[in-house]
Amino acid sequence: MGLNDLRPAAGAHRKSRRIGRGTGSGRGKTSGRGQKGQNARSEGFRVGFEGGQMPLSQRLPKLPGFKNPFHKVYAVVNLSKLSRFADGTTVDGALLAEAGLARLGEEVKILGTGALKRKLTVEAHSFSLSAREAIEARGGSVKVLGEPRKIGPRRTAAKTAKRVPAPEEAEPVAEKPEPAPRASGKPARVKPAVENDEPGEAAPPDE
Repeated sequence: MGLNDLRPAAGAHRKSRRIGRGTGSGRGKTSGRGQKGQNARSEGFRVGFEGGQMPLSQRLPKLPGFKNPFHKVYAVVNLSKLSRFADGTTVDGALLAEAGLARLGEEVKILGTGALKRKLTVEAHSFSLSAREAIEARGGSVKVLGEPRKIGPRRTAAKTAKRVPAPEEAEPVAEKPEPAPRASGKPARVKPAVENDEPGEAAPPDE
């Protein structure tokens, strides 16, 4: 047997219908679509069309707001939870996970709720201002983990402009020189002086 002797199984291939080849072909004129109507048109249905019924995309409620794709979720730990550790302890993510205050691998943020009674070295990914001040007031220190936050060039330029001190006095603006009078054949007109006569007195007659 050769490759030229191979044939598909009976009924596996059917001859395609030739439509729109004249009324004598049996499938001409309307090409099997019937008389008029939506299904006889070439446009068909648009995506999501439900025959005039209110489509699903319009029936579902639209919730307000939006979801910030850059939002970070931290495991929040308050200062009141850190007093359980002994003085001089270095509190990091592994120690917090062991104490059940955060999950291993989560980014941790320390908040300033409660009072701190220990001198600790705290390592976390973020600190609130009050938490940082409370830890340092007890003689401890903080260490921010991870890469520093990146800001765009516009915000960087705005912050740099705030650091530059404003000049004390502005430089005087040079006055523009008056234009030279144009040379012309006509003499310059002189405005006659007007005397201020007191009311009630008549001007002396011309001699």
